[in-house]
Formats: sequence, C-alpha cells, structure tokens
Amino acid sequence: MTDREEIIEVLARYVRANDTRSGTSLVHLLTEDVLIEILQHDGKGGRVPLAEPMRGRDTLVDVYDNLMPAHERGHWSHHVTSDHLVTVDGDRGSLNAQFMMFRVAGTPKPSEGWPNGTFGAQGVITPEESGYYESDLVRKDGTWRIAHHRIIHDMPFVVPAG
Repeated sequence: MTDREEIIEVLARYVRANDTRSGTSLVHLLTEDVLIEILQHDGKGGRVPLAEPMRGRDTLVDVYDNLMPAHERGHWSHHVTSDHLVTVDGDRGSLNAQFMMFRVAGTPKPSEGWPNGTFGAQGVITPEESGYYESDLVRKDGTWRIAHHRIIHDMPFVVPAG
C-alpha cells in the first residue's frame, strides 16, 4: 500500500472502532500521547471547543471501553468518510476528511413473524452527525498512527454536563 492508502486505512479503522465502541481496537491506531479535540464550526470561519481535549491513548481506550454507552440491541452507528485529502512529508502525514454518522435502528421482528410481503432491511437510518476529521499522523516502526485528531462538527452539538 502507498502511504496515502495506509493513512486512509487508519481513519477507516478508527471509525469502525468508534462504531463498535471498542477502545481496544484503537491501541494500534494512536500514539501513546495522542491529543483528541472535539470542536464545532462557529459560523465565522473559526472553531469552538465542545469538550475538554483528551490526551493519551490509555485515556481514549478507557473512554471507549468503559464510558461510551453500548448500542441498544438492534441499534448501531455507522460512520462514513469521504473526500480524503492526504499529505505526506517523510514520517509525518496529515489527513482531512468529511464524515457523516448515521444512527441505525433495526425494527424488531414481530412475535407473530413478519407480515406477508415484507421484504428487505427493516428499520430506520437517520443522519445524525456531520463534519470533518483533521488528523496529524506519524510513522513509527513502519506504522502510521494518529498523533493529533480533531473532530469538527458542522451542526450544533450538545455535550451533556456532568
């Protein structure tokens, strides 16, 4: 694979770990001292923070494994990324990609079974988040890892207090 393809694959694995709520899957994607920022466009060309930055791979793994709520049975999140802009300078790289996150809610099978004529996937898919991922990556021992990751939301995003 080219450096560009490897960097895009890091993001693909990151969003899959996000969808499965698997911090353990993040271990090989992040530097030990990774910095994660969650931001929102302010409508004036700037950004405002939505939460305190998170630093350290162990912190992020703990958030995913122990603090993020598991999906309800039959529910899922599905992140889609596109328009990947990648630059590489030796062992440093950057990635800018657009994202959309869809909430998937499957319809439970009725106890009396599906009605005659029912066909295809049953449930609702709702777009829930959109924005950009901006990542700075470093290559160490031949492996690309995220060192600084910014999640920049397009829409207002409310983070619960507490």
